[in-house]
Amino acid sequence: MAKRKTKSKLSDSNQPTELRIIGGHFRGRKLLYHGDPVTRPMKHRVREAIFNLVGIEAKGRHAIDLFAGTGALGLEALSRGAISATFIERHIPTSRVVAENIAALEVEDRTQLLTTSAFLWGKRDLPNAEFGMRNSELRADNDSAIRNPQSAIPWLVFSSPPYSFFIDKVDEMLELIGAVKEQAPAGSIFVVEADERFDFEKLPGKVAQEKKSEGWDVRTYRPAVVGVWRK
Repeated sequence: MAKRKTKSKLSDSNQPTELRIIGGHFRGRKLLYHGDPVTRPMKHRVREAIFNLVGIEAKGRHAIDLFAGTGALGLEALSRGAISATFIERHIPTSRVVAENIAALEVEDRTQLLTTSAFLWGKRDLPNAEFGMRNSELRADNDSAIRNPQSAIPWLVFSSPPYSFFIDKVDEMLELIGAVKEQAPAGSIFVVEADERFDFEKLPGKVAQEKKSEGWDVRTYRPAVVGVWRK
C-alpha cells in the first residue's frame, strides 16, 4: 500500500468518555451517544485532526455525512460554518440519535436526515440531488441547474463507515465514493476514514506522495487512516 506516512502526535489518553463539539459556534456542546455497539463514534483525537485539516474550509459548504452515526462530523462542520448538512444513517435507533443531536443544537432548518442505506442513496438519490443549491442561481429547469457546477455550492463529504465495510463491502464503498466524487461540484472536499487494512490506492484518484501535491492526502492516526481529497 503506497501512502505518505504521517505519524500522529495525538495521544489516546485525551479521548473523552462523552462526545462534544470540538470547535466553532457550538464548541463544547454535548452530543448524545447511547453506547449502541452498532455505532462506532470517531475518536475525539481523529475528529480533531480531521478538522485541523479541513475545518477552515467548512465555511460556506454543504456537509454530507454518509455514515452519520451520532452525526458528530456533520454537526462539527455546521459548527464551523457549513451552511447546511445532510446526514445518512441506515440503522433506525442510531438515526434517532442523530435527530436528537440535531434538535439539541437547534439546526433542524439547516439539516436533512435520511434514514436509508448510503449505498442505496448513492445509486437512487445522488444523481438527482439538489441540496447545496444557491437559490438565487437556480434555473427554472432544475435538471439544468444540477448539471451546472456554478449553480451549486461545494460539498464537504465525510465517509466514516465501520472499518469492516472497506473489507467486506469494498466494491460498494469504492462505487459510492466514486459516484459522489463525480457528482460533487468543483471545490468539494472528501474525507474518508478507514483503518490500515485498506489500501487507499484503490480509491478513485491517486494518493499524493508529498504534502500539498495532487491526490489523496493520506495520514495515519492509528488505528484510523484518513484520506482527504479536494476536487
